[in-house]
Amino acid sequence: MPSIHWDLVDGDDVVITLLPKGGGSENMSALKMLSPSVGLKGIKKVVVEHIASCRGWPCPPTIIGIGIGGGADTALTLGKKAVLRKIGSQNPIPEAATLEKELFDLVNSIGVGAMGVGGDTTCLAVHVEVAHRHPASLPLGILVQCWADRRARVHLHADGSAEVLD
Repeated sequence: MPSIHWDLVDGDDVVITLLPKGGGSENMSALKMLSPSVGLKGIKKVVVEHIASCRGWPCPPTIIGIGIGGGADTALTLGKKAVLRKIGSQNPIPEAATLEKELFDLVNSIGVGAMGVGGDTTCLAVHVEVAHRHPASLPLGILVQCWADRRARVHLHADGSAEVLD
């Protein structure tokens, strides 16, 4: 059964995005419920340790989606939305964009490399999405997508015409 997420937007058009994930990358995704006291430093540590522990299983170089905040389900959904962003795009929130760059550099410094055999390219992108959270918890969703980054999008117009997007 596919997982379907709906986002309501203004207008009469529909954009459908398909993200088939392989078992290797999906099995390496994780939810971490952190203490808020760990802050950004703790988030970076947990992400890097997690990706290092994945080694070659998710078929690196990967695309990593990070969801921070909300509740457990929201953090994972945000991570999935982050994976869906165009590779190399930046979060418009300056602090989140800075975190993306820092995590990208840190993950690529761990030496896992392509297919886990070592090297400087463990990930192709790290994208971060954030939400408000309860002050007593810090949910962190880590979504991993393999190098193939399979996806498709179609724009269905109100007049019945369709357009295949990237």
